[in-house]
Amino acid sequence: MKFVIVGGTGRVGSGVVTKLRQQGHDVVAAAPETGVDTINGTGLDKALDSAAAVLDVTNSPDMSEQPATEFFRTSTRNLLAAESSAGVGHHVTLSIVGIDRPHDLGYYRAKLAQEQAVRDGDVPYTIVRSTQFMDFVKMLVDSSADGTQVRLPSTMVQPIAVTDLVDALATIMTEPPAGSIVEVAGPEAMAFDEFARRLFAATGNQRTVVTDQSATPFFGAALGERLLVPGAGARLGSTGIADWLAS
Repeated sequence: MKFVIVGGTGRVGSGVVTKLRQQGHDVVAAAPETGVDTINGTGLDKALDSAAAVLDVTNSPDMSEQPATEFFRTSTRNLLAAESSAGVGHHVTLSIVGIDRPHDLGYYRAKLAQEQAVRDGDVPYTIVRSTQFMDFVKMLVDSSADGTQVRLPSTMVQPIAVTDLVDALATIMTEPPAGSIVEVAGPEAMAFDEFARRLFAATGNQRTVVTDQSATPFFGAALGERLLVPGAGARLGSTGIADWLAS
């Protein structure tokens, strides 16, 4: 089968490209550097010809709300129009767990606009909402350090290894369209501060983790208790923190 990965030269996209090629599929890695631009439409018709399914893992170059919203709406509408013309039967979009819950994150609102554009289109779809990557949560922990301390809330997190997300996306690409949201997450849910303690214990970091419910490690936003964890029925990866650190 032929699959097109839009954003296929990025970290997640290139992983899905490799995974599907290993399974014997014909896979196009579509990105501006390979001659495909979803904003001006360049190269879309050729890339999508005879494609069975398309995965969109593009990201806005500007993550502030208005530019990101404009990027996602324009890119998604152009992509879906080209898919419809090409007879593509399945559109898969990568999104984020929690974007429909209470928050004050402009980028999350931009991703919601992208999801709505997918629903408004006429191509059968699956929206895949993922929890945060493990290395991204590690970055948030590191950026919260103040001398010998790290102050973090006990908000629950359930981060996923990128390899597990790649596996999930490659599988979903070969499945019929869900016509709804599929959530994916790591196998372990834990408090944000506990994640840091386990991380430090495994890496020999001598900093002290202080539980502070007023801490805002997530771009300064207040974290609702369920913002960073999936709901019931999520597809769970197999890579826990210990395995992720070891790899």
